[in-house]
Amino acid sequence: MDEPNNADSVGSAPRQLGPIDSITSERANRAWWDAETFDYHAEHGEFLGTATPGGDFVWCPEDLRERDAHLLGDVRGRSVLEIGCGSAPCARWLATQGAEVVAIDLSHRMLGHGLAAMELFDETRVPLVQATAEALPFADASFDIAFSSFGAVPFVADSAGVMAEVTRILVPGGRWVFSVNHPMRWMFPDDPGPDGLTVAIPYFNRTPYSEADSDGTITYVEHHRTIGDRVREIRSAGLILDDIVEPEWPEDLDRVWGQWSPLRGQYFPGTAIFCCTKPDC
Repeated sequence: MDEPNNADSVGSAPRQLGPIDSITSERANRAWWDAETFDYHAEHGEFLGTATPGGDFVWCPEDLRERDAHLLGDVRGRSVLEIGCGSAPCARWLATQGAEVVAIDLSHRMLGHGLAAMELFDETRVPLVQATAEALPFADASFDIAFSSFGAVPFVADSAGVMAEVTRILVPGGRWVFSVNHPMRWMFPDDPGPDGLTVAIPYFNRTPYSEADSDGTITYVEHHRTIGDRVREIRSAGLILDDIVEPEWPEDLDRVWGQWSPLRGQYFPGTAIFCCTKPDC
């Protein structure tokens, strides 16, 4: 084998699948999201519900919302952790549904944006914690439900470690649901138009996507996993994979978000949502 970052054996979960480690990824992505907070919300805040009283819960650019999908089940009275919450519109929405929510994110400025929204609308304060998904600052069996809506999972080097951490903080029978870029999207250029319909990158190339400044310092990182990688991460953490949801592009949605567009949505999925359960034993 000449690819040392792959799994040691078939069926095991790789700890890291690319040459950019956890410290580098964390440093780069914290700085990037801190710097992009204002512009990101100027472009996407209305769609995400950040500027909506009580927030909103959007799973993906295909406009699948938790109020319709019910992927988390009944949240009333349940303890819920959002991982990679950004400005926390999802956590805020869950609080209006009676959940006891805590949310974490790497970016201080993203969390500050969420706090400002709660103050603006005079909402009950959802506790927001600055932390990394690779080391959740909570005791074992602290939460009934954990979720991540395009949050931390694609941005960490050790996503297998994230799955293990989630298993640790969930109660037996707890639920873990996370949405990420669909792994097959890795093969195509990051382009919403016709050029984004042509395969350009091998699906099995797990070299992370990264950006760097003029000095060569890495400023942004995303890590690729195949469907099989994700399944092995989930299973190796002791979780049961219940479903993989691949939302179809709605016929009446004409919004373009980065690489997501009506054109590409006609041909292949842009999002994969993994629904998991911790065994009740």
